[in-house]
Amino acid sequence: MVKTNVNYSGVTMNKKQSAALKAAEYIKDNMILGLGTGSTAYYLIQKVGELLKSGYNLKCVATSFETEKLAKDLNIPLYDPDELGHVDLIIDGVDEIDPAFNAIKGGGGALLREKIVASLSKKVIWIMDDSKLVPALGKFPLPVEIIRFGHKQLLKKMEVLGLNPVLRMAQEKPFLTDSNNYIVDLHLGENFKITEIKTLLDNLVGVVETGLFLNLCDIIVVGFDQEAKVFINNK
Repeated sequence: MVKTNVNYSGVTMNKKQSAALKAAEYIKDNMILGLGTGSTAYYLIQKVGELLKSGYNLKCVATSFETEKLAKDLNIPLYDPDELGHVDLIIDGVDEIDPAFNAIKGGGGALLREKIVASLSKKVIWIMDDSKLVPALGKFPLPVEIIRFGHKQLLKKMEVLGLNPVLRMAQEKPFLTDSNNYIVDLHLGENFKITEIKTLLDNLVGVVETGLFLNLCDIIVVGFDQEAKVFINNK
């Protein structure tokens, strides 16, 4: 976590927290809200709990079991997206984002549910500290969610294609997503050819979803040393 402190409305906090609180200003009463996953979204979820206590009426959709647990601890009402039909706003973090608003997500392993909720949302806001802003994607490994059945054969194909795959591990066992799939982290290097990689992965049998979130957001909110700044995506 970035430890640089900033001041927001008289309260000392870190960059991630300042970005989350700035983004929370877009939350309106009676919204259906998508709750992101990760260390920056944590502060947003805390704020949502406060808004509910202050009298807001919100229906929320969680993007991971981790987020579900935190939301339940804060008495935030949760719904399945099939119960609601749409989401007004999702606020979530990113691992990297380039000047064209292309992002890599999935460092926490929740990329599938995050992308589903984002696809259902009328407005998408990514929140982050300024370290997530990069000139080109690729320094952060690209997470890819894959089916467990035959995964070793898929890894071999990825190796032959030069994707430098590494099966994500947790406690000496393959990491399991909330959908009981595996995650492969592709070490592609900076400035890889985004469109080519996306097409390649989309055509590999066994790939469930990728961590490429391309020009999907409407707004990004970035925490800097002294303030959080809002950047609009003029798609």
